Amino acid sequence: MTAVGCDRSQPPAAENQAAPAPATTASAPPPPEVPSSDPSAQTTQRAAPPMPPAVALGEFAPADPGAEAATGKLTIEDMAIRGANGAAFVTERAAIVRGNDQYNAEARYADSMLIVPEQTVELRRVVERTLPEKSNADPFCGAGKTGYLAVSKVREGDTDVVKLMALQGEALPAASAPGVTLCKVFSYSSPAK
Repeated sequence: MTAVGCDRSQPPAAENQAAPAPATTASAPPPPEVPSSDPSAQTTQRAAPPMPPAVALGEFAPADPGAEAATGKLTIEDMAIRGANGAAFVTERAAIVRGNDQYNAEARYADSMLIVPEQTVELRRVVERTLPEKSNADPFCGAGKTGYLAVSKVREGDTDVVKLMALQGEALPAASAPGVTLCKVFSYSSPAK
């Protein structure tokens, strides 16, 4: 007697058979298209580097005889410094430095401006200048030409005192800068805000 399912002459059931492996004919996806230049596309612009923040803005009264003679009342704007006597300097912010930094090989801002070494100083390059209405001399550097203005603001009681230092020279003031010389330092003030 033969048991059902034990007959070896019958082929095995389909459920026990392994399914044939599918043929693998798929290839890797094509590489993305390389972008080409489209002359009709809008051009993009790079963001400008961040502008150093202004140390002092607003109107300031002269706080010493030199400041009175140089400009009278002083207005400090984002891109200009203007005197009541008609003197004007179009400026661009060049750097933020500290009082302890040197503006030439021999001198530090703190020593010349009489500020603490940690004090923030805004350095502005003079782009264009207008001489005072009644003078043919540079109000800050006399017979020379103001190349940079260093601005610092300190609080003294209820008063904000702005120290403005005028420098001659074309190079960015630094310890290794050639030809940078001090003209004068001026003081201006306004009620503290």
